[in-house]
Amino acid sequence: MRTCVIFNPTARGDKARHFRRHLDAVAHDAVLLMTSGPGDAGRLAAQAVRDGYETIVAAGGDGTLNEVVNGLAQASGALERVRLGVLPLGTINVFARELGLSLWFEGGWKTILQGREIRVDLPRAEWRRAGERQVRYFCQLGGAGLDARAIERVDWPLKKRVGPLAYVMAGIQALGEPASTITVSGAGWKAAGELVLLGSGRRYGGGFHLFPDARLEDGQLHGCVFPRANWATLARVAPALLLRRRLPETAVRRFHGTTLTLRAERDVPFELDGELAGRLPVTFHVEPRRLRVIVP
Repeated sequence: MRTCVIFNPTARGDKARHFRRHLDAVAHDAVLLMTSGPGDAGRLAAQAVRDGYETIVAAGGDGTLNEVVNGLAQASGALERVRLGVLPLGTINVFARELGLSLWFEGGWKTILQGREIRVDLPRAEWRRAGERQVRYFCQLGGAGLDARAIERVDWPLKKRVGPLAYVMAGIQALGEPASTITVSGAGWKAAGELVLLGSGRRYGGGFHLFPDARLEDGQLHGCVFPRANWATLARVAPALLLRRRLPETAVRRFHGTTLTLRAERDVPFELDGELAGRLPVTFHVEPRRLRVIVP
């Protein structure tokens, strides 16, 4: 099968440097396409579909992966014809961890060459910006409230130096700000709180299993609502998160569905796959088993 690898040449970190040392191995089995700026990975993915590539590999972090998936989803017929490969080179790599992929080149490239695939759900978000309808697909997770406010405040030069710690520092800053009430609704039910997290799989962040009943192929979005997003809530959930990697069930209200809508009376941001996306209201949908993904 014709394979191309989409890679950000300015990517930093140990994984990216390790990847560069193996460019000859990549060139032997695939065509390497370099991005030149934000949004370029999606454009290259769509062009690779038109050029007849059957396996398109996202070599980068969750942001690069999200761009590639959107490029595939918006190219006519791509999801039926093309398989997605993932070489995780980013800070968190949530989707790669959910799939059980190796976080280093040798194992990841071996998986891609072996070519075993599964079909997983493909979630999408729909909202309006300046009166125009917006649609964006995502792989793993979304959120509104505290986590999106933290992402909005991340110091990106600092992130390149200290990695995940930059998110922690931004989260501490966001915790000190007033929170808004977010309403999430599905088919016949409604819940409200100051932080809403949802996912297609189990993981949020590097190793936290926030949605233990979720599966990438179950046709559902799973989520939880925190009534309050403040220091008291953090103190309540931190021990269970750190020791068991899970939330105490008494701290949240859980939900699931195929269509979910988030609203707020005030200006509230939301994020997709760890990247700031837009402002509420937003409606989430899931397309069951639409994405072909290469796995170990």
